[in-house]
Amino acid sequence: MSKIFALIPAAGTGSRMGAEIPKQYLPLAGKPLLYHALHSLCRHAAVERVFVVLTPGDTCFAAGDWQPFTSRVEPLYCGGNTRAASVFNGLMAANDEIDDADWVLVHDAVRPCLSIELLDRLIESVRGEETGGLLALPVVDTLKRGDGDSYVVRTEVRDNLWQAQTPQMFRYRLLLEALHATDPALATDEARAIEQLGLQPKLVRGDARNLKVTYPQDLKLAELILKSLG
Repeated sequence: MSKIFALIPAAGTGSRMGAEIPKQYLPLAGKPLLYHALHSLCRHAAVERVFVVLTPGDTCFAAGDWQPFTSRVEPLYCGGNTRAASVFNGLMAANDEIDDADWVLVHDAVRPCLSIELLDRLIESVRGEETGGLLALPVVDTLKRGDGDSYVVRTEVRDNLWQAQTPQMFRYRLLLEALHATDPALATDEARAIEQLGLQPKLVRGDARNLKVTYPQDLKLAELILKSLG
């Protein structure tokens, strides 16, 4: 039976936060943001190992306390200039440990509120798929397209539009080939790379609480969510 691995690209700088350290190391409920992302994956029994892709010059990870899951986490200092490059480099570095048909869960380093129930839903929904899939939420807000001067050009039809989340779950070899074939600057998530092969990943309904920390105010909201999840 195919195994499940996880990979967290954590080589970004998080410039929109305006912090002195990379966003993934900012404190949340007494731990780095990255700690919570690791905890979300490591506590699931089906996940064999979690690879963390770091920038080659990263010094924060080695200085951190990643108990109690250090035995299941492997840092890879091979991050690239884009998310796609970091994921591709990480997959290549982990090549000896992952078989072609194994599954890889790619999760944001700054998405700290992934529940065990949501991860269960993704795994159970995607395991029987050929292509793979991702967590996502149907778009409920009205969408406006603006011009370069911030004036509305038009209102976009939101029917069948979804907001992508992570984890995104794909077979190792398929994801590696998709990322190799795509422009790293355009592949803002793994599903986009898969789509470029003409394939259709499955959309699995996510949860608004599985938020991505992007701006300073998101940290307070994430802490409230973590407390509610217990």
